[in-house]
Amino acid sequence: MDILCLSRWKMGVENHLPRALYNTNVKGFSLQAINFTMSSLEERLGLDKLPSMSTIDRIQRFSSGACRPRVDNLGLGNYWIEGRSCSTSNNCNEDDEECTAETFPWKRQTRELSRDDSCRKTPTKGRNSMKFGMVDDSFSVCQSSLKCNNKDMKDLAYKFLNGIPRFVKIVEVGPRDGLQNENNIVPTAVKIELIHRLASSGLSVIEATSFVSPKWVPQMADAKDVMQAVHKLGGVRLPVLTPNLKGFDAAIAAGAREVAVFASASESFSKSNINCSIEESLARYRAVTDVAKQLSIPVRGYVSCVAGCPVEGPIPPSKVAYVAKELHDMGCFEISLADTIGVGTPGTVVPMLLAVMAFVPIEKLAVHFHDTYGQSLPNILVSLQMGISTVDSSVAGLGGCPYAKGASGNIATEDVVYMLNGLGVKTGVDLGKLMVAGDFISNHLGRSSTSKTAIALNRVTADASKM
Repeated sequence: MDILCLSRWKMGVENHLPRALYNTNVKGFSLQAINFTMSSLEERLGLDKLPSMSTIDRIQRFSSGACRPRVDNLGLGNYWIEGRSCSTSNNCNEDDEECTAETFPWKRQTRELSRDDSCRKTPTKGRNSMKFGMVDDSFSVCQSSLKCNNKDMKDLAYKFLNGIPRFVKIVEVGPRDGLQNENNIVPTAVKIELIHRLASSGLSVIEATSFVSPKWVPQMADAKDVMQAVHKLGGVRLPVLTPNLKGFDAAIAAGAREVAVFASASESFSKSNINCSIEESLARYRAVTDVAKQLSIPVRGYVSCVAGCPVEGPIPPSKVAYVAKELHDMGCFEISLADTIGVGTPGTVVPMLLAVMAFVPIEKLAVHFHDTYGQSLPNILVSLQMGISTVDSSVAGLGGCPYAKGASGNIATEDVVYMLNGLGVKTGVDLGKLMVAGDFISNHLGRSSTSKTAIALNRVTADASKM
């Protein structure tokens, strides 16, 4: 937490969060005091009623606070991005240098190094000394009497990487979240084969299917058959989506040993999605979790629209914190925070995570990013730096949000594994076998994988075969 402006963060929480939010002795939240606008699930119900966003509208909704996140009800994020504040014209002024230095100490030191003309990098071996991100120590020489010595650089690296966990659990959502929006029905046998291939790559958690009404999600009509075929896979957890008691009962009957429920941080999204308010959806999930506790069935919770909603625009972190707390309090062992339409950036993800972490233990949090604007990997990285150790992703980048026109798919599992491998973070996943699984489902769907890693490594392999 040394990168945070701790004193101001504490002041922000106490001064800007409603007392019902930060008083842990208060059971639940006072809607009158907080005046939240609540929200709900990520399912394909009533989608035709959801208005689409034009490109201009989307830019207006999500770029008005481009310099820093605008947090209506929280007071967090004001000291991020080098302590800047923004006028209505989006002009940024450096007006808080003290907080800047504490928030990003490596930024301050980097500036000092750049201003010191006496320390120059002296190339000795040319470009060939840098291969795949590994830098030869002889590439630059600094005198020991200068500020930019080896110890300083190691300290900078330590500050940057210190918060990243040594092991990250990847929750593979391709068979459910990735396939549920496909227009053409994927054969049951292909879904079962995909799950087996994903399991063989070392993935320990694979979201298998969804027990929802076939009327609304035709792709998941074979949920019972899929679950019965894979539920005995050893060493793999296979959670399934169960939006209500009827779905829960069907899942348990088919052999499911772990379930998941979805809520949203946007009231509009909830009503357009499942035709009920957030409070009504949470009441449904309390019924599910109550029965699940009696049967010792773990329940995972999802919160959608944590960064933005296609109807409401940016979502205040306090709303995300409310829904996450409710899911945690009702017994969900893990809460996955989903940027459903992929508009989040590190500048908006950080205050959102801080708000949720005030009420849900960090070890019970996961992140789920869609890559609409190409921000998933930086969002995952900053989440890791804050201590998050569970990441949702989808093989070959399958999936998307059917409720938000133009929203692309989940971040590809291959890309997440490649980045984590480069950071020295353990995942237990074999990248080669994972790519085989991605190629399998991509070939069946008749399109190329959206994974940048898969595309690049397949090209390298193809070029090598020609030599």
